Amino acid sequence: MTYQEEFITFMVRAGVLTFGDFTTKSGRKTPYFINTGNYKTGAQAAQLGDYYAACIQNHLPDGVDCLFGPAYKGIPLAVSAAASLYRNYGRDLPYCFNRKEAKDHGEGGVMVGYRPQDGDRVVIVEDVVTAGTAVRETIELFRHVAQVRMRALIVSVDRMERGTRECSTLDELREDYGIAVHPIVTVREIISFLHNREIDGRVYIDDQMKGKMEAYLEQYGARK
Repeated sequence: MTYQEEFITFMVRAGVLTFGDFTTKSGRKTPYFINTGNYKTGAQAAQLGDYYAACIQNHLPDGVDCLFGPAYKGIPLAVSAAASLYRNYGRDLPYCFNRKEAKDHGEGGVMVGYRPQDGDRVVIVEDVVTAGTAVRETIELFRHVAQVRMRALIVSVDRMERGTRECSTLDELREDYGIAVHPIVTVREIISFLHNREIDGRVYIDDQMKGKMEAYLEQYGARK
């Protein structure tokens, strides 16, 4: 299997990718849900880092100076991705993340870990981007830290839904900030791989679920 197919299987087994009837934060009724808060073991953290590292290595084999994980969910993602890049590819990249509130004692500041420098090429590591708020906040945050270049955004899944415009939220970020966006997998790849395929004796996307997911994308999917 490709690392993308392995990642889909991994999400299902971890209870992160689930199917049923859910309501998103935006109020949309969705037949599937991705809850990265269900990752909870050391083994899962190590594997998750491997998939992010594979995506980074595939799309960004060089030209990266720092990984950044937006608080809070992005923090373990950046750390595990950095560890996996070193372990699997021999790339020792520094990582950093932000505090929700600036520290007013000791060394102070809002950044933890590596201190980005002018000219650094930064990769943001996130879970699932819905409205893009955290990414926009990150870009604004860095304007007060250093004159960096936002090289790319890495996310686990592209839901391929419309944002505030006809294009997807990820395409909005591409257009607004000129940042490359690389998902490990897209929802279309999830449908294609899991349709009528058994994972540990169970089919998660049968014809009926596939129909629901296609209808959801027809209603809320990006138009371009």
